Amino acid sequence: MTVDVVRRRFTVDEYLHMAQVGILTTRDRVELLDGEIVEMTPIGFPHAACVSALVRVLVIGVGPRAVVWPQGPIRLSERSQPEPDVTLLRPRPVPYRDAAAEPRDVMLLIEVSDTSLSRDREIKLPLYAGAGIPEYWIVDVQDDVIEVHRSPSGARYGTVRRFGRGESVSPLAFPDLRIAVDEVFGS
Repeated sequence: MTVDVVRRRFTVDEYLHMAQVGILTTRDRVELLDGEIVEMTPIGFPHAACVSALVRVLVIGVGPRAVVWPQGPIRLSERSQPEPDVTLLRPRPVPYRDAAAEPRDVMLLIEVSDTSLSRDREIKLPLYAGAGIPEYWIVDVQDDVIEVHRSPSGARYGTVRRFGRGESVSPLAFPDLRIAVDEVFGS
């Protein structure tokens, strides 16, 4: 006997309404990916340290040229609102507290992956590429590597390059900013 499972996919508006009425609370570490409410993995010390290092380097490096948005929501589409670890957003006249950050606002999006590497590659990467996010970094805590994805086309990125210890990487939007991989992972 086969059983058909029908999944109910949610919109971002429905997801946000669940939070407003208390169905979802701040204790629920979740995000909306392609209409599904997905639990986020707990943040461990190596993950938190990498996020902290990235935020520090980016705040100092970009100054007022961008908004450093740590673990804030990005409304990718009608059915996806992930909360990446760090995002560089374009400064705009309407503050981000008054209107959602959208793909057109994103200059660089970063996910720090400790136990979530397959999710970040297989689920989030196609969503980010499909939304036209110009540059997506996966910071692989297990291997001390920063995977840089650029040139979105459909649900993929045209170029991928890995940067390891002893190397530096620069965001496309800020080629003058050299980020040492060793600094991200600690010396």
